[in-house]
Amino acid sequence: MLNTIACIAVPQMAPFEFGVICEVFGIDRTDQGGPTFDFHVVAAEPGPIPTKLGFDVVVHEDLEVARRADLVAVPASLIDEPVDPRIIDVIRDAVARDAWVLSVCSGAFTLGRAGVLAGRRATTHWMYTDRLAEMFPDTEVDPDVLFVQDDKVVTGAGTAAGIDAALHIVRTELGASAANIIARRMVVPPQRDGGQSQFIQTPVPECRTDSFAKVTEWMLEHLDQELTVDLLARKALMSPRTFARRFRAETGTTPNAWLNRQRLLRAQQLLEETSLTLEEIARETGFGAAAVMRHHFLKVLQTTPTQYRRVFGPRAAG
Repeated sequence: MLNTIACIAVPQMAPFEFGVICEVFGIDRTDQGGPTFDFHVVAAEPGPIPTKLGFDVVVHEDLEVARRADLVAVPASLIDEPVDPRIIDVIRDAVARDAWVLSVCSGAFTLGRAGVLAGRRATTHWMYTDRLAEMFPDTEVDPDVLFVQDDKVVTGAGTAAGIDAALHIVRTELGASAANIIARRMVVPPQRDGGQSQFIQTPVPECRTDSFAKVTEWMLEHLDQELTVDLLARKALMSPRTFARRFRAETGTTPNAWLNRQRLLRAQQLLEETSLTLEEIARETGFGAAAVMRHHFLKVLQTTPTQYRRVFGPRAAG
């Protein structure tokens, strides 16, 4: 169970990436039905920790709690900054005892120096992926994804992709509802997949109020229907080719992949919160049949709908 979280403050860390870890795991959200974690900010040497922007963060705890944490998280820092051997030991120990380990952005270099990326897939900010591959040639670096999970080691790409990586861990351990509550509080989308491209041509879409934004809202309201690209293009008043190209440019994924992810998230929610049968959920979410829904669960979540409900459903929560 994901309970104790240790965020390791490192010299010259990036405040935003540090803040992402604190925001996802460090806030009490019980008043909204969300999870609360035993969250700690720790350091090899407690006291003022300098950030890369010139101000200090004062840390009061040493690394002791990190040695028993369910998740050890490392924010971004300067790539060539040396890593304290005590931090390396904590990271190695976390992997050895099967705890979660998360890096955000250039925090992947800290994991690489600890040796825990050897033989694993990993990612980091696209500006640094070549350098990561050069420094750690025994790591398979994927430059075109938001985050990578390899066993329980999760590496996030640049800045906001750290939110996606952190929410992925919450969703894996505590279910879609818990991740959605955190995402809603943070006013961020809960549904971005790790395999989604880092390279979104329009990170802040220019058309939030036009027909394109309206058609995505319509898609969410009609997940139970057959939604072809031709139909969606007509709704958006575009040609199918233009719609598909623009959708990819603005979301980083294809319409079909986006729809499948939304359907999967909706199915997770219904499995967690209702007693509908698998066939009823498959029809309501647009998968059509329980067998098709099961295929997508296995492909993306590495579990079946039945197993997911057993872990996260109403009876389990009770």
